Amino acid sequence: MNTVSITAHKREQLGTKSSKELRRQGNVPCVVYGGESPLHFHASVADFRDVIYTPNVYRLEVDIDGNKVPCVIQDIQFHPVTDAVLHIDFIQLVDGVPVTMEIPIRLLGNSRGVRNGGKMKRVLRKLKVKATPENLPDSIDHDITNLRIGQSVRVSDLTTTGFEIVNSPSAVIVSIKTSRVAVDDIDTDEDEGEETAAATEGGEETKSEE
Repeated sequence: MNTVSITAHKREQLGTKSSKELRRQGNVPCVVYGGESPLHFHASVADFRDVIYTPNVYRLEVDIDGNKVPCVIQDIQFHPVTDAVLHIDFIQLVDGVPVTMEIPIRLLGNSRGVRNGGKMKRVLRKLKVKATPENLPDSIDHDITNLRIGQSVRVSDLTTTGFEIVNSPSAVIVSIKTSRVAVDDIDTDEDEGEETAAATEGGEETKSEE
């Protein structure tokens, strides 16, 4: 998992008034949980743009006045109207101690159903994963090349190594729906095999008649 460094400063004062002043100055109030006690700090909102507005996940190393804390983003609060970042919660990473965070799903390949005119419907783009820091994946990859019209991929279909998916095993991740332009999905390899077998049988019958 890629690491991004953030320079931060410990919050001397807490409360709504202090938070509003920090935001007015272009900073965002933050807190790290998971250690001996919560760590309250603030950092420039500009430093978080590359890790917030992206589908990727990052391991962060937050330098709070010289105290470097490895962590990941747990939750972000946005303004309901302006979408400005109001507050960020982090969870501290401790070797051997599992954490739960959302990991993006990466679908590989062009599905057979889409090639035949079907429409792909994405239901889930991220999954909750529980793992120790060293086993947290950058993404959960799944090949959908052979996915046909009418079929779907569920959480139970995914392969996991070193981590646990918290979502329900029956949850649908992606499905291929039919459409007006969809064509019949013919198994070319099977058809060719059947034609070859039929031709062989016909040849044997002709030879025996002779």
